[in-house]
Amino acid sequence: MKYNNLGALRVSEICLGSMTWGEQNSEAEAHAQLDYALEQGVNFIDTAEMYPVPPRAETGTRTESYLGSWLKSQRRDRLVVASKIAGPGRRDWLRGGKTALIAANITEACEDSLERLQTDYLDLYQIHWPARNVQSFGATEYDAAKEKGGKDTSPILGQIEAMAALIKAGKIRHYGLSNETSWGICQFCWLADKHGLPRPLATQNVYNMVSRQFDLDLAEVSHREKIPLLAYSPLAGGKLSGKYRDGAKPEGARFVRFPEFQLRNQRPAVDPAVADYAAIAAARGLALDQMALAFVRQRWFVAATIVGATSVGQLARNIGSTAVTLDADTLAAIEAVHVRYSNPAP
Repeated sequence: MKYNNLGALRVSEICLGSMTWGEQNSEAEAHAQLDYALEQGVNFIDTAEMYPVPPRAETGTRTESYLGSWLKSQRRDRLVVASKIAGPGRRDWLRGGKTALIAANITEACEDSLERLQTDYLDLYQIHWPARNVQSFGATEYDAAKEKGGKDTSPILGQIEAMAALIKAGKIRHYGLSNETSWGICQFCWLADKHGLPRPLATQNVYNMVSRQFDLDLAEVSHREKIPLLAYSPLAGGKLSGKYRDGAKPEGARFVRFPEFQLRNQRPAVDPAVADYAAIAAARGLALDQMALAFVRQRWFVAATIVGATSVGQLARNIGSTAVTLDADTLAAIEAVHVRYSNPAP
Protein backbone atom coordinates (compact mmCIF):
# COMPACT_ATOMS: atom_id res chain seq x y z
CA MET A 1 0.00 0.00 0.00
CA LYS A 2 1.29 3.43 -0.94
CA TYR A 3 0.87 6.37 1.44
CA ASN A 4 0.46 10.03 0.55
CA ASN A 5 1.01 13.19 2.54
CA LEU A 6 -2.21 15.00 3.42
CA GLY A 7 -0.82 18.01 5.19
CA ALA A 8 0.73 16.60 8.36
CA LEU A 9 -1.23 13.36 7.95
CA ARG A 10 0.16 10.26 6.25
CA VAL A 11 -2.75 8.47 4.59
CA SER A 12 -3.12 5.28 2.58
CA GLU A 13 -3.98 5.89 -1.08
CA ILE A 14 -7.12 3.83 -0.49
CA CYS A 15 -9.53 5.21 2.11
CA LEU A 16 -12.22 2.92 3.49
CA GLY A 17 -15.66 4.46 3.06
CA SER A 18 -18.47 3.42 5.36
CA MET A 19 -21.78 4.68 4.06
CA THR A 20 -23.34 1.20 3.67
CA TRP A 21 -22.80 0.24 7.31
CA GLY A 22 -26.11 0.22 9.13
CA GLU A 23 -28.27 -0.09 5.99
CA GLN A 24 -26.74 -2.68 3.66
CA ASN A 25 -24.23 -3.99 6.19
CA SER A 26 -24.51 -5.22 9.77
CA GLU A 27 -22.16 -4.20 12.56
CA ALA A 28 -20.30 -7.52 12.28
CA GLU A 29 -19.90 -7.05 8.53
CA ALA A 30 -18.58 -3.52 9.07
CA HIS A 31 -16.00 -4.84 11.53
CA ALA A 32 -14.95 -7.57 9.08
CA GLN A 33 -14.34 -4.92 6.43
CA LEU A 34 -12.34 -2.82 8.87
CA ASP A 35 -10.21 -5.77 9.95
CA TYR A 36 -9.47 -6.73 6.34
CA ALA A 37 -8.65 -3.17 5.28
CA LEU A 38 -6.28 -2.73 8.21
CA GLU A 39 -4.52 -6.01 7.32
CA GLN A 40 -4.00 -4.68 3.79
CA GLY A 41 -2.36 -1.49 5.00
CA VAL A 42 -5.35 0.87 4.84
CA ASN A 43 -5.05 3.42 7.66
CA PHE A 44 -7.61 6.00 6.47
CA ILE A 45 -11.32 5.61 7.34
CA ASP A 46 -14.09 8.03 6.34
CA THR A 47 -17.56 8.32 7.83
CA ALA A 48 -20.24 10.96 8.51
CA GLU A 49 -22.85 11.74 11.12
CA MET A 50 -25.73 11.23 8.68
CA TYR A 51 -24.58 7.80 7.41
CA PRO A 52 -25.71 5.26 6.31
CA VAL A 53 -27.22 6.16 2.96
CA PRO A 54 -29.78 6.63 1.69
CA PRO A 55 -30.09 8.74 4.84
CA ARG A 56 -33.08 8.17 7.09
CA ALA A 57 -33.95 9.30 10.60
CA GLU A 58 -34.30 5.64 11.62
CA THR A 59 -30.70 4.79 10.71
CA GLY A 60 -28.87 8.14 10.87
CA THR A 61 -25.64 8.15 12.96
CA ARG A 62 -25.61 4.30 13.04
CA THR A 63 -22.48 4.10 10.87
CA GLU A 64 -20.40 6.13 13.32
CA SER A 65 -21.56 3.87 16.14
CA TYR A 66 -20.51 0.75 14.20
CA LEU A 67 -17.09 2.26 13.59
CA GLY A 68 -16.82 3.32 17.22
CA SER A 69 -17.43 -0.16 18.60
CA TRP A 70 -14.46 -1.35 16.49
CA LEU A 71 -12.28 1.69 17.03
CA LYS A 72 -12.30 1.41 20.83
CA SER A 73 -10.11 -1.72 20.67
CA GLN A 74 -7.63 -0.36 18.10
CA ARG A 75 -4.38 1.54 18.41
CA ARG A 76 -5.77 4.96 17.65
CA ASP A 77 -2.43 6.53 16.73
CA ARG A 78 -1.98 4.31 13.67
CA LEU A 79 -5.34 5.28 12.15
CA VAL A 80 -6.54 8.41 10.36
CA VAL A 81 -10.25 8.84 11.08
CA ALA A 82 -12.40 11.37 9.23
CA SER A 83 -16.03 12.30 9.74
CA LYS A 84 -18.38 14.98 8.45
CA ILE A 85 -20.96 17.39 9.79
CA ALA A 86 -24.11 17.61 7.67
CA GLY A 87 -24.91 20.93 6.08
CA PRO A 88 -28.30 22.63 6.47
CA GLY A 89 -31.59 21.91 4.77
CA ARG A 90 -31.39 18.17 4.09
CA ARG A 91 -31.29 16.25 7.38
CA ASP A 92 -33.57 18.03 9.83
CA TRP A 93 -33.73 14.93 12.02
CA LEU A 94 -30.16 15.59 13.14
CA ARG A 95 -29.80 17.48 16.44
CA GLY A 96 -33.48 18.33 16.48
CA GLY A 97 -33.14 20.27 13.24
CA LYS A 98 -30.15 22.34 14.37
CA THR A 99 -28.23 21.95 11.13
CA ALA A 100 -27.17 25.54 10.42
CA LEU A 101 -23.37 25.65 10.28
CA ILE A 102 -22.92 27.98 13.22
CA ALA A 103 -20.34 27.52 15.97
CA ALA A 104 -22.67 25.99 18.56
CA ASN A 105 -24.01 23.40 16.13
CA ILE A 106 -20.56 22.55 14.75
CA THR A 107 -19.26 21.99 18.27
CA GLU A 108 -22.27 19.89 19.27
CA ALA A 109 -22.07 17.79 16.11
CA CYS A 110 -18.36 17.14 16.61
CA GLU A 111 -18.81 16.15 20.24
CA ASP A 112 -21.69 13.83 19.31
CA SER A 113 -19.54 12.19 16.63
CA LEU A 114 -16.66 11.72 19.08
CA GLU A 115 -18.99 10.04 21.55
CA ARG A 116 -20.36 7.64 18.93
CA LEU A 117 -16.87 6.94 17.58
CA GLN A 118 -15.53 6.34 21.11
CA THR A 119 -12.46 8.44 20.45
CA ASP A 120 -11.05 11.66 21.87
CA TYR A 121 -10.31 13.32 18.55
CA LEU A 122 -10.87 13.25 14.80
CA ASP A 123 -7.94 13.54 12.44
CA LEU A 124 -10.11 15.26 9.84
CA TYR A 125 -13.53 16.88 10.32
CA GLN A 126 -15.28 17.85 7.10
CA ILE A 127 -18.24 20.05 6.17
CA HIS A 128 -20.39 17.59 4.24
CA TRP A 129 -21.83 20.21 1.90
CA PRO A 130 -21.85 24.02 1.86
CA ALA A 131 -24.26 26.10 3.91
CA ARG A 132 -24.95 28.35 0.94
CA ASN A 133 -26.80 27.75 -2.34
CA VAL A 134 -24.54 25.73 -4.67
CA GLN A 135 -24.90 23.45 -7.65
CA SER A 136 -24.23 19.94 -6.34
CA PHE A 137 -25.50 16.37 -6.12
CA GLY A 138 -26.28 16.20 -9.82
CA ALA A 139 -27.35 19.79 -10.48
CA THR A 140 -26.13 20.96 -13.87
CA GLU A 141 -26.18 24.71 -13.33
CA TYR A 142 -26.02 27.34 -10.63
CA ASP A 143 -29.44 28.89 -9.92
CA ALA A 144 -29.22 32.34 -8.33
CA ALA A 145 -32.99 32.32 -7.78
CA LYS A 146 -32.46 29.77 -4.98
CA GLU A 147 -30.59 32.25 -2.82
CA LYS A 148 -32.54 32.57 0.40
CA GLY A 149 -30.33 33.75 3.28
CA GLY A 150 -31.72 33.56 6.78
CA LYS A 151 -31.08 30.73 9.24
CA ASP A 152 -29.65 28.35 6.60
CA THR A 153 -26.85 30.73 5.66
CA SER A 154 -23.72 30.67 7.81
CA PRO A 155 -20.78 32.98 7.08
CA ILE A 156 -17.69 31.06 6.01
CA LEU A 157 -15.50 32.94 8.48
CA GLY A 158 -17.70 31.73 11.33
CA GLN A 159 -17.30 28.14 10.15
CA ILE A 160 -13.51 28.52 10.02
CA GLU A 161 -13.47 30.05 13.52
CA ALA A 162 -15.54 27.14 14.85
CA MET A 163 -13.15 24.63 13.31
CA ALA A 164 -10.16 26.54 14.69
CA ALA A 165 -11.70 26.37 18.17
CA LEU A 166 -12.13 22.59 17.84
CA ILE A 167 -8.49 22.28 16.77
CA LYS A 168 -7.35 24.38 19.74
CA ALA A 169 -9.45 22.21 22.07
CA GLY A 170 -7.80 19.06 20.71
CA LYS A 171 -11.08 17.62 19.42
CA ILE A 172 -9.96 17.64 15.78
CA ARG A 173 -6.53 17.82 14.17
CA HIS A 174 -7.63 19.34 10.85
CA TYR A 175 -10.78 20.30 9.01
CA GLY A 176 -11.80 19.85 5.41
CA LEU A 177 -14.55 20.51 2.89
CA SER A 178 -16.83 18.31 0.82
CA ASN A 179 -19.01 18.81 -2.26
CA GLU A 180 -17.40 22.24 -2.42
CA THR A 181 -17.03 24.60 -5.38
CA SER A 182 -14.02 26.55 -6.61
CA TRP A 183 -15.40 29.79 -5.17
CA GLY A 184 -16.01 28.15 -1.83
CA ILE A 185 -12.54 26.61 -1.52
CA CYS A 186 -10.92 29.92 -2.44
CA GLN A 187 -13.03 31.79 0.12
CA PHE A 188 -12.10 29.35 2.88
CA CYS A 189 -8.41 29.68 2.01
CA TRP A 190 -8.46 33.46 1.62
CA LEU A 191 -10.39 34.10 4.85
CA ALA A 192 -8.23 31.66 6.80
CA ASP A 193 -5.08 33.39 5.59
CA LYS A 194 -6.49 36.87 6.20
CA HIS A 195 -7.42 36.10 9.81
CA GLY A 196 -4.48 33.86 10.69
CA LEU A 197 -6.65 30.76 11.03
CA PRO A 198 -6.14 27.16 9.83
CA ARG A 199 -6.83 26.41 6.18
CA PRO A 200 -8.92 23.44 5.07
CA LEU A 201 -6.78 20.36 4.47
CA ALA A 202 -8.65 18.82 1.52
CA THR A 203 -11.96 18.64 -0.27
CA GLN A 204 -13.99 15.46 -0.67
CA ASN A 205 -15.85 15.60 -3.99
CA VAL A 206 -17.23 13.07 -6.45
CA TYR A 207 -14.72 11.90 -9.06
CA ASN A 208 -14.80 8.99 -11.49
CA MET A 209 -14.65 8.31 -15.23
CA VAL A 210 -18.24 9.49 -15.78
CA SER A 211 -18.05 12.42 -13.29
CA ARG A 212 -14.96 14.45 -14.09
CA GLN A 213 -16.04 18.03 -13.42
CA PHE A 214 -13.16 18.34 -10.94
CA ASP A 215 -10.79 18.33 -13.94
CA LEU A 216 -11.83 21.89 -14.75
CA ASP A 217 -11.53 24.88 -12.42
CA LEU A 218 -11.46 22.75 -9.25
CA ALA A 219 -8.22 21.14 -10.45
CA GLU A 220 -6.67 24.59 -10.84
CA VAL A 221 -7.77 25.53 -7.33
CA SER A 222 -6.39 22.24 -6.02
CA HIS A 223 -3.02 23.04 -7.59
CA ARG A 224 -2.76 26.70 -6.65
CA GLU A 225 -4.20 26.46 -3.14
CA LYS A 226 -2.65 23.04 -2.34
CA ILE A 227 -6.02 21.48 -1.55
CA PRO A 228 -5.94 17.84 -2.69
CA LEU A 229 -8.99 15.77 -3.57
CA LEU A 230 -10.39 12.90 -1.55
CA ALA A 231 -12.29 11.24 -4.37
CA TYR A 232 -15.61 9.65 -3.46
CA SER A 233 -17.81 7.44 -5.63
CA PRO A 234 -14.88 6.28 -7.82
CA LEU A 235 -17.11 3.54 -9.28
CA ALA A 236 -20.11 5.85 -9.83
CA GLY A 237 -22.21 4.01 -7.27
CA GLY A 238 -21.32 0.67 -8.86
CA LYS A 239 -22.00 1.64 -12.47
CA LEU A 240 -18.29 1.34 -13.26
CA SER A 241 -18.14 -2.14 -11.76
CA GLY A 242 -20.09 -3.27 -14.82
CA LYS A 243 -22.70 -5.08 -12.75
CA TYR A 244 -25.59 -3.03 -14.17
CA ARG A 245 -24.60 -3.47 -17.83
CA ASP A 246 -27.21 -4.47 -20.40
CA GLY A 247 -30.01 -3.65 -18.00
CA ALA A 248 -28.89 -6.11 -15.31
CA LYS A 249 -30.47 -5.72 -11.88
CA PRO A 250 -28.37 -7.74 -9.44
CA GLU A 251 -30.26 -8.75 -6.31
CA GLY A 252 -29.40 -6.52 -3.37
CA ALA A 253 -27.46 -3.99 -5.46
CA ARG A 254 -27.81 -0.36 -4.40
CA PHE A 255 -29.66 0.96 -7.46
CA VAL A 256 -32.02 -2.02 -7.31
CA ARG A 257 -32.81 -1.53 -3.63
CA PHE A 258 -32.89 2.27 -3.88
CA PRO A 259 -33.85 3.22 -7.46
CA GLU A 260 -34.12 6.94 -6.63
CA PHE A 261 -30.64 7.13 -5.14
CA GLN A 262 -27.82 8.97 -6.98
CA LEU A 263 -29.91 9.74 -10.05
CA ARG A 264 -26.91 11.41 -11.69
CA ASN A 265 -25.46 7.94 -12.23
CA GLN A 266 -28.60 6.81 -14.01
CA ARG A 267 -28.72 9.50 -16.70
CA PRO A 268 -29.06 8.35 -20.33
CA ALA A 269 -25.45 8.87 -21.42
CA VAL A 270 -23.95 6.97 -18.49
CA ASP A 271 -24.59 3.44 -19.76
CA PRO A 272 -23.14 4.05 -23.26
CA ALA A 273 -20.04 5.60 -21.69
CA VAL A 274 -19.68 2.64 -19.32
CA ALA A 275 -19.95 0.26 -22.29
CA ASP A 276 -17.12 2.05 -24.08
CA TYR A 277 -14.95 2.03 -20.97
CA ALA A 278 -15.68 -1.67 -20.53
CA ALA A 279 -14.47 -2.29 -24.09
CA ILE A 280 -11.18 -0.53 -23.30
CA ALA A 281 -10.71 -2.68 -20.20
CA ALA A 282 -11.55 -5.91 -22.04
CA ALA A 283 -9.13 -5.13 -24.88
CA ARG A 284 -6.32 -4.76 -22.36
CA GLY A 285 -7.20 -7.73 -20.16
CA LEU A 286 -8.30 -5.52 -17.30
CA ALA A 287 -11.39 -5.69 -15.11
CA LEU A 288 -13.54 -2.59 -15.58
CA ASP A 289 -13.78 -1.85 -11.85
CA GLN A 290 -10.02 -2.06 -11.36
CA MET A 291 -9.35 0.12 -14.40
CA ALA A 292 -11.81 2.71 -13.08
CA LEU A 293 -10.20 2.75 -9.64
CA ALA A 294 -6.68 2.89 -11.06
CA PHE A 295 -7.70 5.85 -13.23
CA VAL A 296 -8.84 7.84 -10.21
CA ARG A 297 -5.83 6.83 -8.13
CA GLN A 298 -3.41 8.03 -10.83
CA ARG A 299 -4.89 11.53 -11.12
CA TRP A 300 -2.34 14.05 -9.91
CA PHE A 301 -4.70 15.91 -7.58
CA VAL A 302 -6.03 12.82 -5.75
CA ALA A 303 -4.61 12.17 -2.28
CA ALA A 304 -6.86 9.19 -1.55
CA THR A 305 -9.58 7.21 -3.30
CA ILE A 306 -12.54 6.45 -1.05
CA VAL A 307 -13.92 2.97 -1.71
CA GLY A 308 -17.05 1.40 -0.30
CA ALA A 309 -18.16 -2.21 -0.33
CA THR A 310 -20.93 -4.45 0.94
CA SER A 311 -18.69 -7.51 1.29
CA VAL A 312 -15.09 -8.29 2.10
CA GLY A 313 -14.75 -9.88 -1.34
CA GLN A 314 -15.82 -6.64 -2.99
CA LEU A 315 -13.44 -4.69 -0.77
CA ALA A 316 -10.58 -7.03 -1.72
CA ARG A 317 -11.16 -6.22 -5.40
CA ASN A 318 -11.18 -2.51 -4.63
CA ILE A 319 -7.95 -2.62 -2.65
CA GLY A 320 -6.44 -4.97 -5.21
CA SER A 321 -6.77 -2.24 -7.82
CA THR A 322 -3.64 -0.66 -6.34
CA ALA A 323 -1.66 -3.32 -8.23
CA VAL A 324 -2.94 -1.91 -11.55
CA THR A 325 -1.12 0.97 -13.25
CA LEU A 326 -2.62 2.31 -16.47
CA ASP A 327 -0.18 2.97 -19.29
CA ALA A 328 -0.23 5.99 -21.61
CA ASP A 329 -2.12 4.13 -24.33
CA THR A 330 -4.90 3.12 -21.95
CA LEU A 331 -5.15 6.62 -20.55
CA ALA A 332 -5.40 8.02 -24.09
CA ALA A 333 -8.22 5.60 -24.89
CA ILE A 334 -10.06 6.70 -21.74
CA GLU A 335 -9.66 10.33 -22.79
CA ALA A 336 -11.14 9.55 -26.20
CA VAL A 337 -14.29 8.17 -24.55
CA HIS A 338 -14.36 11.20 -22.26
CA VAL A 339 -14.45 13.45 -25.33
CA ARG A 340 -17.47 11.53 -26.66
CA TYR A 341 -19.26 11.43 -23.30
CA SER A 342 -18.04 14.39 -21.29
CA ASN A 343 -19.26 14.11 -17.68
CA PRO A 344 -22.47 12.17 -18.30
CA ALA A 345 -23.05 12.00 -14.52
CA PRO A 346 -22.42 15.55 -13.28
